[in-house]
Amino acid sequence: MEKAEQMAPKQIESASVRAMKIAAVVALYWCVSITMVFMNKYLFSGTDFKLDAPLFITWYQCIVSAFLSWMCLIIVKNQRPAVDIKWLGITPEVDTNVSLDIVKKILPLSICFVGMVTFNNLCIKYVTVSFYTVGRSLSTVFNVILMYIILRETTSLRVILTCCVIVSGFLLGVDQEDRIGTLSWIGVFYGVAASIFVPLNAVYTTRVMPFVHKSPMKLTLYNNLNACFLFLPLIFFFKEYEEIIAFQRLWDVNFWICMTIGGVLGWAIALVTSLQIMMTTPLTHTVSGTAKACTQTVLAVMWYSEVKTALWWTSNALVLLGSTVYTLVRRQEMEEKVAKERAAPRQQEEQKKLDV
Repeated sequence: MEKAEQMAPKQIESASVRAMKIAAVVALYWCVSITMVFMNKYLFSGTDFKLDAPLFITWYQCIVSAFLSWMCLIIVKNQRPAVDIKWLGITPEVDTNVSLDIVKKILPLSICFVGMVTFNNLCIKYVTVSFYTVGRSLSTVFNVILMYIILRETTSLRVILTCCVIVSGFLLGVDQEDRIGTLSWIGVFYGVAASIFVPLNAVYTTRVMPFVHKSPMKLTLYNNLNACFLFLPLIFFFKEYEEIIAFQRLWDVNFWICMTIGGVLGWAIALVTSLQIMMTTPLTHTVSGTAKACTQTVLAVMWYSEVKTALWWTSNALVLLGSTVYTLVRRQEMEEKVAKERAAPRQQEEQKKLDV
């Protein structure tokens, strides 16, 4: 009895400490993600720098991310910090050297990654921050479509209905943004294109994880390293070098500070995402992301002093509601599938006994 009484405070303290850690991680994820969106908007369409070279800016951000990942790998492997860094996936098997063979294996993912970040950044360049969530909301719908095309995986009626809710929210959002007079059709196109690359990036990430010993940090290094080379021909093809040469503030320290901050945030978002999933669950991460998107939209409307209609807010609500319900339905279906797979051997044994 006395031992139980002694253990109770420790358990309560442990639970409270874990709750504080989870709250801190979620807050960190929100801060990094929201700050990154606003920073990218400032870099891509702000009035201070006016550099029309989105590929060049993204290329530099990838350089910063690759460098930080490499430095982090070296420091952690050599110093062995006391804090828990399992979520980084830096284990004794993870080598700090770069392997050309792994570079080739990661290349398909890197191509999807380049497409995803390019269209994401182009989308934020042309649309308002408040519309950004709706503009990229079709990733869930394309995820369902690609699962059928690539994996021939059929979809339940409940999932299809949640996708219909998301599509209706997207179409209503486009209509309302057009009525308000702030719609950019090229921005909508880039948002849809980004929505296609998001599920492709997720699929290839799962496939290549074993090549880097399931280390998010190592994957970030290889992915951004490949992206640094993939962006170069695109920069020359679209003649962004002409914009760079003519840019009057190319040697401005403030410009490079903002560029570097954007790169650091791009690197950090991958890490805090992994940390949030590890500290909570994938479902909680999705719910957190949905709540973050709501907060981001409200902050953008307040920051830019925008006036939105009731139907515009309804479109956001439909997108966020559909995305959340989709996650809940998919989780329930996965649990049911796992339960059936576990029950199958037992049913076969019982059937054999009956046959005998």
